[in-house]
Amino acid sequence: MQNLWNDIEAAACVGDLAQRVYSSRLLGCERSLVLHGGGNTSVKTRERNVFGEEEDLLYVKGSGWDLATIEARGFTPLRLAPTARLATLAYLPDTEMMRLLRSYAVTPEAPAPSVESILHAILPFKFVDHTHADALLAVANTPDGAQRIADLYGEQALIVPYIMPGFALAKACAERLAACPDVKRLSCIVLMGHGLFTFGETAKEAYSRMIELVTRAEEYIRRMGTWHIAFPPATPPARPLRAELAALRKEVSAAAGAPMIMITHSDDKSLGFARRSDVASIARRGPATPDHIIRTKRLPLIGRDVAGYRSEYEAYFEQHRALINGPLTMLDPAPRVILDPELGMLTAGRSVKDARIAAEIYTQTIDVILHAESLGGWQALPAEDLFRVEYWDLELAKLKKPAASEVFLGEVALVTGAASGIGRACAQSLLKRGAAVVGLDLNPAIVGAFPSPAYRGIVADVTDESALREALEQTVRAFGGLDVLVLNAGIFPSSQRIAALDTPTWQRTLRVNLDANLALMREAHPLLKLAPRGGRVVIIGSKNVPAPGPGAAAYSASKAALTQLARVAALEWGADGIRVNVIHPNAVFDTGIWSEEVLAARAESYGLTVEQYKRNNVLQVEVTSHDVAELAAELCGPLFAKTTGAQIPVDGGNERVI
Repeated sequence: MQNLWNDIEAAACVGDLAQRVYSSRLLGCERSLVLHGGGNTSVKTRERNVFGEEEDLLYVKGSGWDLATIEARGFTPLRLAPTARLATLAYLPDTEMMRLLRSYAVTPEAPAPSVESILHAILPFKFVDHTHADALLAVANTPDGAQRIADLYGEQALIVPYIMPGFALAKACAERLAACPDVKRLSCIVLMGHGLFTFGETAKEAYSRMIELVTRAEEYIRRMGTWHIAFPPATPPARPLRAELAALRKEVSAAAGAPMIMITHSDDKSLGFARRSDVASIARRGPATPDHIIRTKRLPLIGRDVAGYRSEYEAYFEQHRALINGPLTMLDPAPRVILDPELGMLTAGRSVKDARIAAEIYTQTIDVILHAESLGGWQALPAEDLFRVEYWDLELAKLKKPAASEVFLGEVALVTGAASGIGRACAQSLLKRGAAVVGLDLNPAIVGAFPSPAYRGIVADVTDESALREALEQTVRAFGGLDVLVLNAGIFPSSQRIAALDTPTWQRTLRVNLDANLALMREAHPLLKLAPRGGRVVIIGSKNVPAPGPGAAAYSASKAALTQLARVAALEWGADGIRVNVIHPNAVFDTGIWSEEVLAARAESYGLTVEQYKRNNVLQVEVTSHDVAELAAELCGPLFAKTTGAQIPVDGGNERVI
């Protein structure tokens, strides 16, 4: 562990809460201490209320906040006395505990307080830190883990056997603290299965103790086991994997009852662990801490037998459901972590964020498992204890339902020509609706077009079939499959009447606007067939299909042929559950081909102002890239679930078309 405390930086953080934020972020930035959403910190302070009276408050990390990025508003201010007094009760249901804790908050807009608030309140120290340090878990999660911890920390530590989180844990800790002859001599509390608490009268003292005690655990592993875990260089299979991955993702989605994102990790560590001869034994003993079960499930899937995993989970549920009082609905039985010797580690989730969190957690879990194995044997909590946490009311409350606007959550879209104009707008509309989006374009700006983990930009020439195949391979490895294909990339050559139309211009236009789209549709078809909700293709056509103009023969012919290709695809692919529809935009002026100079010249040639020219249609409205993109997105959604082979204008009404 590296102690990152900086006295100069800390001095700029004035006040107890500012100090709490500063040291919390130091803890949060170290992933071997705190994974996404994990860990807890608090500070006790005094503030004046609206009556001018001083109150003792406990600022404790609020639910949903990540320590690495937490702000002052991420802490919930609770009245300290009633919060601590809850520990004196003989029994308190956890749901009632949370209701009472919310009632003790002095600001109604504060986030829900931590389930560990009572424990933070009863500790007689100003600053309290709690982490799930990898090294500590590795030492503790061994058959004789409690004795190892006692040997390691001696009288500095209060060791509490595993107890279900919530009120029961707070009550048990309160009783052990009351029996402790000198609480002030303690430097930490080790909660078996939960992690490490350190504390101090200053933020620096609590933080530095955490670093020192975790370092001691690391040094213990180095002395007694194997600290450096080396994985041999791993080479993934050279063959394309996209069809295999998409098929696996479809099975996972079917088990989950909804489309799932599935990310492939084929680095040395992921492949090396998945290829261990003992992986089926060590990986299936359970998670490093029950706090992870909501993200990774209790066990990973070894190999690709999703149906077998599903049956095993159903049996696990039936075996343990009686542990929970009252009616209980089984969570989806789909794996969240898959370990396969060919593919490496795959992580699944309803969103890219969920799949990435599962990967982050399990990557750290691998270290914990192997360090514990080197100490004599990795040991997780019994299945019944893990089940109680997995189906705990307060844990289930974290499983938020997707927003109604996220109609494409768990689905994957690929958009060509996505660096600008209609293509960029399509990518944006799909992202807004929850999809993971891959954008293709010749323009290098495509790579950073959207600052979202759900987006990936790929520089590619759509006329290069090998580049298209590679783009599809990257898409599936990044997100698991392909559900939506938006064919937007195209060129509009300068005006040439047929008598002067040269062959290179004609051929290039057809190559970009027609041939490239045929190639991408052909290569994407096997993936679209495997889309959990059926594949969807939207082709950006043109008003020139029903109403061509002079000087645009190459463009009009290529778009007309593309439209005809779409009609045939709709006929051929309907049996595969793939819908194919065409949008015909016109006069969309916020695209790259319309500079201010060109727009002004065209308006002048019609005797119109620029604004009049933009609205030169039946409805007298301006058509934007966003308008086209919104229709493209809706065509892929549930409102058009029974529509295929359609051609829809987005032009404000064109007299020649009408």
